[in-house]
Amino acid sequence: MAVVRDLRVLLRLKGFRRLLAVRLLSQGADGVYQTALATYVVFSPEKQTSAAAIASAMAVLLLPYSLVGPFAGVLLDRWRRRQVFLYGNLLRALLASVTAVLMVASVPDWLFYVSALCVTAVNRFVLAGLSAALPRVVDAERLVIANSLSPTAGTLAATAGGGLAFVVRLVIADSDAAVVLLGAALYLCGALASLRMAVELLGPDRALVRPRLAAALVGTARDLVAGVRHLAEPTRRGAAWALAAMTLMRFCYGALLVMLLMLCRYALTSDRDEGLALLGLALGVSGAGFFAAAVITPWAAGVLGPVRWMALCAAVAAVLEPALGLPFTTVPLLAAAFVLGLATQGSKIATDTIVQSSVDDAFRGRIFSVYDVLFNVAFVGAAGVAALMLPPDGRSVPLVVSVAVIYGAVALAMARFARQ
Repeated sequence: MAVVRDLRVLLRLKGFRRLLAVRLLSQGADGVYQTALATYVVFSPEKQTSAAAIASAMAVLLLPYSLVGPFAGVLLDRWRRRQVFLYGNLLRALLASVTAVLMVASVPDWLFYVSALCVTAVNRFVLAGLSAALPRVVDAERLVIANSLSPTAGTLAATAGGGLAFVVRLVIADSDAAVVLLGAALYLCGALASLRMAVELLGPDRALVRPRLAAALVGTARDLVAGVRHLAEPTRRGAAWALAAMTLMRFCYGALLVMLLMLCRYALTSDRDEGLALLGLALGVSGAGFFAAAVITPWAAGVLGPVRWMALCAAVAAVLEPALGLPFTTVPLLAAAFVLGLATQGSKIATDTIVQSSVDDAFRGRIFSVYDVLFNVAFVGAAGVAALMLPPDGRSVPLVVSVAVIYGAVALAMARFARQ
């Protein structure tokens, strides 16, 4: 298979191989930790979960640390990215352990959310740094392939981490706190893996590093304006369009995820453990879609171009999402999870490639952080819209149709831009 051959070529590059190890461990830990949070909030027997409660939890966890995003970008363009991976994962291991303690203690919900918020805030630095560092370990000719395999491998690692969390939760220990501690251990492994890379390897260049934190924070607004202007230049219009399209597709994914959570909790089964297992299966099928995207996207983007490939992904989602989602039954929903996983990840691979190839290295950190902020705001906004539209059991024809319309609009807009 071409994807296996490409992976072998990339794995011969020592820097790429070690950066990939950090990504797999870090995002695998994210999958474990986030699944533990989801099961604690949605499937705890003492909680009567509603779409509004899920939306509120997402807002608490995502919106505040979206404010960290711009600062993360500015700092990533000054801090050694390898050190971000080391200290960021060490800090997350510590904070995840605190979350586990709060889960078993009788504390107010807001204190639990503050702890979770701190973990996910640090996550912004690590994920943005991984994307910004990739061109430092891969040459320009292999960047598309690396963008296909590396982020997708990380997403698969997060999916595998989520699956591992479900197994631990259902088979080994009926405790969300135990799952969170497993995530903390994986964060620690990610920190240790980063030590295998030289401090200078991942950049940014020494001439761009400003070690004084106060000076970096004071210059945040000016640097962000420069980054936005950089993105707005005519030669980088493709990156701006790709970011806008990916933000809308993220909105669609978030709305459907909230609907899936509610369906698994109330509509598809009345048993809490069966609902949890079904959710894990759906996420695993979606992960298979991510893998399929990694296999298909290098060829498809090479034949069609990244922009046309994004248009095709959105068009497929626009057609198949209502066809598979409207029956509100298990098998079609699992098929929809696969299709949306393929379309979403295929579009993300294309977006990452467009942004990385269009943006100068000195601006990558801040622009990928803005990318993350757009993702988070879209996700929270989707959860809020879903909370308004979803009935108690999660079955909502208007939501499914509305998402299909958005996918269709994205497909038309990207196809038109590709013709221009």
